[in-house]
Parts: sequence; structure tokens; C-alpha cells
Amino acid sequence: MASIVVEESENLEKAIKRFKRMVEKEGIIREYKKREYYEKPSTILNRKNKAIQRKLMKKTRDNGRSHGTRSF
Repeated sequence: MASIVVEESENLEKAIKRFKRMVEKEGIIREYKKREYYEKPSTILNRKNKAIQRKLMKKTRDNGRSHGTRSF
């Protein structure tokens, strides 16, 4: 739970910025958006599998480039 203490001499805009940073750091908004609507377990699994596949494809693409094998 994100909370801040605002002192009397502190600027309200600074306190709001500090609160926003804390909320972003804790991932509260991201979690809210993820849980806003129900998602079937099969959909979650499909999304995770697709993310893994994209990561593997990117890794294999990057490995081929990093070895410096050029063909002229």
C-alpha cells in the first residue's frame, strides 16, 4: 500500500509527484490494469507462451548477428 506523509511546508505538487513515483515503482497501476477484466486461464497461458516464443526468436536472431559472420 503506497502512502506518503505530507509536511505543512512541502509543496503539494511535489507530494503528488512523489506519490505517483511510489505507485509506479510498486506496480499498483499495472496490477490494476491486469486485473481489471477476467481473463481465462487458457488465455493467460497462451499469452505467456507467445511471449516466450518472441523472446526465443529475438535471442536466436541476436545470436546470429553478434558473431560477426558477414557474407560478401
